[in-house]
Amino acid sequence: MVQASENPQVRPVLPRTPHVTYRMADPKTALAEPGTLAVFGFGAGAPDSDDPRWLRVALECFDAPAPLELWQVDGDVSCGRHDAVRWSTGGGWLFAAIELNERDFGGTEATARHAYAELRRFMGTREQSVLRIWNYISDINRGDGDAECYKQFCDGRAAGLGDFFAEGFPAATAIGHHNGEHLLQVYLLANGDPGTAIENPRQVSAWRYPRQYGRTSPGFARAMLMPARDALAISGTAAVVGHASAHEGDLEAQLNETLTNLEALLATADMPAGFDTHSPLKAYVRRPVDAPRVREILQQRLPGVPVLLIHGDVCRSELLVEIDGWRFA
Repeated sequence: MVQASENPQVRPVLPRTPHVTYRMADPKTALAEPGTLAVFGFGAGAPDSDDPRWLRVALECFDAPAPLELWQVDGDVSCGRHDAVRWSTGGGWLFAAIELNERDFGGTEATARHAYAELRRFMGTREQSVLRIWNYISDINRGDGDAECYKQFCDGRAAGLGDFFAEGFPAATAIGHHNGEHLLQVYLLANGDPGTAIENPRQVSAWRYPRQYGRTSPGFARAMLMPARDALAISGTAAVVGHASAHEGDLEAQLNETLTNLEALLATADMPAGFDTHSPLKAYVRRPVDAPRVREILQQRLPGVPVLLIHGDVCRSELLVEIDGWRFA
């Protein structure tokens, strides 16, 4: 038999990206399905579970009852805990999550530093590349100047990571929640094969932001093309052009600019234009009063696309809406 390494024509089969869906289901039923890597419930109404694959996200959904988000892979799944990190693995993929209370660590910066140091130590036990990260932060815009919670989070995250992402940043989202428990929630998706980081030609790369955005620039790629090139994981995307926020105070203009940025990412990644019924998105809306209008515009611009409408604060206080999600090929 000819080995793949001896024949450049033979390429390894890369694992298919996890199937991501929103579904009305009982968490126990979803967790019992074959190939379930992770299940997410949203808001205070989501139940508790000791299963490491379950995470109750500290963000409220504008839909009631809220659907679950499911990640499912090809293959058997195992799961467990490593100190404060919960994890699951299957089909070549790894899910890992950590949830900490800021009151236990003395504030946002120290909590972020501890969380990312824990995740770094855990990932040191795995030979896998982090491709996508989600961060949900309490009162993300509280404080002024460098004391703002988001800027404190960026400082702490960088300190906890050290040079872990020296070869390139993953895609990421950072959104503020209002559940009052001062929780920092971080979870990630990793694979043994690297993805391809995608930047938006309409925007300055986040790690090159000028000093006005904090002592530590945000560390993330605008999107990540998955190893099998079958899906694009899209970072939190808002009405930012260059490095500046656009259309302050104008919800519709911000939403339209955001959609233009999403199309630019798809084009840069050589993905088909537009989104379809298999491309789940999340729209984070700062002001609850804006949710019906956001829903209306997205139904007009993205007909049939599954969009989870969530109450969440964008990392810049002048931004009213942000979108992230998936585009499957």
